[in-house]
Amino acid sequence: MKALLLLLPVWAFAQAPVESGDAELSGTIGGKPLVIRTTSRLAGAIDSVKWDGVEFINSHDHGRQLQSAINADVDGVYHTECYNPTEAGSVVDALGPKSTSRLEFLSVKDGVLSTRTRMAYWLAPGMKSHGQLAQNTTPLSDHVLAKQVRIGRPGMDHVLDYRVTFTVPADRPHKYLQIEALTGYMPMTFSEELRFDAKASTLAPLPRQNGEIRDPVVLSTPSGSHAMGVFTPPAQPAAGYGRFLFEHDQVVKWNCVFRLRQAEPIKPGDYAFQCYVVIGTREDCRRTLAALTQEFAGR
Repeated sequence: MKALLLLLPVWAFAQAPVESGDAELSGTIGGKPLVIRTTSRLAGAIDSVKWDGVEFINSHDHGRQLQSAINADVDGVYHTECYNPTEAGSVVDALGPKSTSRLEFLSVKDGVLSTRTRMAYWLAPGMKSHGQLAQNTTPLSDHVLAKQVRIGRPGMDHVLDYRVTFTVPADRPHKYLQIEALTGYMPMTFSEELRFDAKASTLAPLPRQNGEIRDPVVLSTPSGSHAMGVFTPPAQPAAGYGRFLFEHDQVVKWNCVFRLRQAEPIKPGDYAFQCYVVIGTREDCRRTLAALTQEFAGR
């Protein structure tokens, strides 16, 4: 969960966006309407996913959306959130109408939502997280996130084809990149935590525990009427699928995380990842995860 500040600095770095981030991508899933919305407030990050009249995203500050982020070391030193480029903006943006992240491009064309965002550091210079000082010296990073989102794919309509590319600059060589390719913060009504068992092709209940597993995660309403989860093709680097509950804030989240670690500095450049967000009823998600698993097993 992104840290929340009780006392915010009197200064802020958010600016009016050069490119409008207000857009909608709409379609149908299972014969019911789906509307995905982005906003300028969040530099083009996804603020809302509404299917069958139900909101799936608990958008609040600039950390709780359907979005992407990186946590990285600096000179071999790593602390959570202390070097943390984040798509939707910075902690100092709070509940404000603007983002420190800079949206450079947005389009909705031929059924695809595309954005390119220069990501803000989650912490402003001089701030701390978990007692550790921010390692960035500017509010805006040189890390760039490009995403393309499409509703459905051939033979599957209960899925969002979600592709992200992180451009890692050469300014601060990293030996460790923790890439949250995608996370979804959801209302507490999605309280049932499930893992997809590929061998049995079932969704099995998970014990209540924050953290990652190796199997895809689905968060569902207790009735199973509405659910969302994530899958990534196994040909990519090994992924961790997380689920988290933040009772005080009445929010739950899932994520898909990749980690790159090596003794020598990681080469700057583009790092691309593909996720499939499954959405619908609990049974829709189970069937879609089974079909994705079968499709990619032979590749």
